[in-house]
Amino acid sequence: MPRKSTRLTFAVLATGAGVFSMLQSLIAPALPTVQHALHASQSTATWVMTAYLLSASVFTPILGRIGDLVGRKRTLVAVLLTVLAGCLLAALAPNIGVLIVARVIQGAGGALFPLSFGIIRDEFAPGEVSGRISNLSAVIAAGGGVGIVAAGPIVSALDYRWLFWIPVAVVAVTTLIALRCVPESPRRSQGRVNWSGAVLLSAWLVALLLPISQAGQWGWGSARVIGLLLAAVVLFALWLFSEARSRSPLIDLRVMRLPAVWTTNAAALLFGAGMYSIWSFLPGFVQTPSSAGYGFGASVTASGLLMLPMLVAMFLSGVLSGRLEPVLGAKTLLTAGAALGAVACGFLALWHDRQWQVAFVAGVFGFGIGLAFASMANLIVGSVPVEQTGAATGMNANIRTIGGSLGAAVTSVLVTGRLQPSGLPYASGYTHGFGLLALLCLAAALAALLVPVRRAARVTGAPRASEQQARTEPEAAAQGARG
Repeated sequence: MPRKSTRLTFAVLATGAGVFSMLQSLIAPALPTVQHALHASQSTATWVMTAYLLSASVFTPILGRIGDLVGRKRTLVAVLLTVLAGCLLAALAPNIGVLIVARVIQGAGGALFPLSFGIIRDEFAPGEVSGRISNLSAVIAAGGGVGIVAAGPIVSALDYRWLFWIPVAVVAVTTLIALRCVPESPRRSQGRVNWSGAVLLSAWLVALLLPISQAGQWGWGSARVIGLLLAAVVLFALWLFSEARSRSPLIDLRVMRLPAVWTTNAAALLFGAGMYSIWSFLPGFVQTPSSAGYGFGASVTASGLLMLPMLVAMFLSGVLSGRLEPVLGAKTLLTAGAALGAVACGFLALWHDRQWQVAFVAGVFGFGIGLAFASMANLIVGSVPVEQTGAATGMNANIRTIGGSLGAAVTSVLVTGRLQPSGLPYASGYTHGFGLLALLCLAAALAALLVPVRRAARVTGAPRASEQQARTEPEAAAQGARG
């Protein structure tokens, strides 16, 4: 592939991953509008978010692994077409049921993250890989912020259906460019898809995430929640057994046990709990009427603007991390990012009486998100064999999502555990929730300290990342374990 086309390749990857990240958060601020327009109950409307979460958690690691096996470009184009179909169906959905189905289809776009990281590793020189991954991570992180900020103005100026019509246009153009300009993987993993492992992985993820996301309505002590959580434990054990015995595992457990991988995933679980909870609860906090004794009664658009510092900080710090990583190391940046998240949540638990305080906290947390996103991706990519890139980064994204679901569920219990006569939460609920998120981010920083320091220096000057990294230390370790 000619070097001059790598910029276009990166633009395609960044656009696709950014759109999917935006779709994660774009619908959340507009959910009451969607509920009213489609004459749905609140409990039914929440499935617009839940279905997307479950679908993405299932498809991300599975399609990431399929990309490793059959070719990342081929899988990337297929995923883009699937997201396009899901957005088109959502834009035309006549009722809430069709919209939920459309969101399930859109969830396949979660695979764009691991596929994009794998293509970067394939197509860019080793000296460029870290910076490109950092830049892509900045786009992914900022995409979630764009969704929160843009939802209000789009719905106010146009209609909630334009939350999907705009991605339809962007994804369609991106797919066409990807077909023409993104090269196929020069290197593929050997073997086949372990479909029994894929089914078991899907089953335990759904059994885990479904009761966590619905526990607020079903009740934590309900038979459905307890039964599904027990089923998740059993299915997880069966999945581990299936993967350990398979000659072609969906997720190579030996790679998952590499010190740099499991420690990074532990930090991802804890930091994801803080990050997704802030995204979920901070807009609701600022939208609460001041008559509750806190909050600012902000509109959807105004609350999005208060989150704007987070969006800007996420992007800038993600790009900056690509320059800092060769000097400070990804471990240091991950630790710093998680620590900034802890500082931001601690500040928010103590001071939240002025809008500037919320905006300041959003900016600090956004700076931490940008550093953490980029460093986690670089740690995983730099620690696994080339042919395991999609599966390993897909699982890292999934673990971050699982952490987010757990964090949001526990924070919801703290926030909504006691309600005022008006039905609004007490200020103490938010204070305790933000304090918990500070502790989770602090725990993520401590987990990041356990990540081993990479001793091997980067080698520059090779024509392709895959050629230089084909025989890395972790790959040799994984092959030794197989032997």
